[in-house]
Amino acid sequence: MPLGWVRADAAQVPATLHSRISAWLREQVVSGAWPAHYRLKPEPELAAELGVSRGTLRRALSTLVAEGALVQVRGKGTFVTSTVVEPAIAQQLTSLSEDFADLGTPLTTRVLACELTTPPRPVAALLDASADQAVLRLLRLRSTAAGPVALLVNYVRTDLAPGLETVDFEAETLFGVLAERYGLRIATGRRTFSATAADEETATRLEVPVGSPLQHLEQVTYLASGAPIEYSDVWIRSDRLRVTSVLTRH
Repeated sequence: MPLGWVRADAAQVPATLHSRISAWLREQVVSGAWPAHYRLKPEPELAAELGVSRGTLRRALSTLVAEGALVQVRGKGTFVTSTVVEPAIAQQLTSLSEDFADLGTPLTTRVLACELTTPPRPVAALLDASADQAVLRLLRLRSTAAGPVALLVNYVRTDLAPGLETVDFEAETLFGVLAERYGLRIATGRRTFSATAADEETATRLEVPVGSPLQHLEQVTYLASGAPIEYSDVWIRSDRLRVTSVLTRH
């Protein structure tokens, strides 16, 4: 929706401006334009786009926070909430290959797809990419000596890493390439775990019966600049890999 409606209405009914902004924010969430885990632009930037003061924007945001549609995380920003409870587990932002390397466990990678494509609309939103912007879609199967343990699909912004589709990801890791070749530092991420049942395609690749229980990991990672760089879905064989957290109580 064009942002001019906010400024036009501000002149006519300034007393209800915050409620109109709240309605617009709510529509972005309900329509799916902002999917679960979507991080809103910083308040100064969003307020400038809407043509309102930060105080007015904060009042509108607080309405959505009170409704449970948004959540504000200190130092990280404002996010669209998920429909499920998300406890903070497995907080260390490492890749699967890094975890296995730390354990001294050999891990092999098979690339099933590495191509430039237009991402699904929710993924484009999470990456702050336009609807027609091409990104890298990387599909990989990770295995140990026992067999497949995880199926990963990554969507990566190639405007920040041009030529990424030419990399041999059976020999190199995604995070390693982004850091070493492109000088991009991944600083933060938002990671969600859930349980799911294996569909036919995933079951075939992970060598389990259809309907078998799997762990599903959904992740968005951000650069030190705050820009999102990568979205991933990971399906994990629960009988071969468990997620464990070592936690410290404040």
